Amino acid sequence: MTSAVKPKAKRSDRPKIKPPRLTAPQTRGLFGGLYAAALIFEFAVRVKGRSAARRLCEDRIILVEAENAQAALKEATRQGRESRHRYRNSAGNPVHFRLVGVADLIHLGVECDANEVWYRLRERVRPWERRKALILPAEKLTAIRNERELIGPIECV
Repeated sequence: MTSAVKPKAKRSDRPKIKPPRLTAPQTRGLFGGLYAAALIFEFAVRVKGRSAARRLCEDRIILVEAENAQAALKEATRQGRESRHRYRNSAGNPVHFRLVGVADLIHLGVECDANEVWYRLRERVRPWERRKALILPAEKLTAIRNERELIGPIECV
């Protein structure tokens, strides 16, 4: 099996990306300011000169500051392209990490809380009644699971 584990890049190797200003929601307008972009990346592992049809992908949400949605899309695409890199996996196969594209872009306007970075409105059948099926227990949340693998069992609230 060929793995596509993301390598740990040195801080100096990472692209220089200007962080957005986190403006207070009450100061945001209908256009411009803060946008959130959902990016899709792929790990294309080449074995015998070909990449498999089924590939590991990364969904990433980034914040960008722009004058309008078109400018935000352009900036999100630029930042995504700057994240591309190549390396060899543990089996010695070349891996290309590259941007597939911007899957969605939303404006974070006055309707958002100060700490809100993404939202999606959708209808669900009886979400409160089905919350145990919809919401993972704390120990299965990705960050908690990853930390447990690094440092051992931790207490969940």
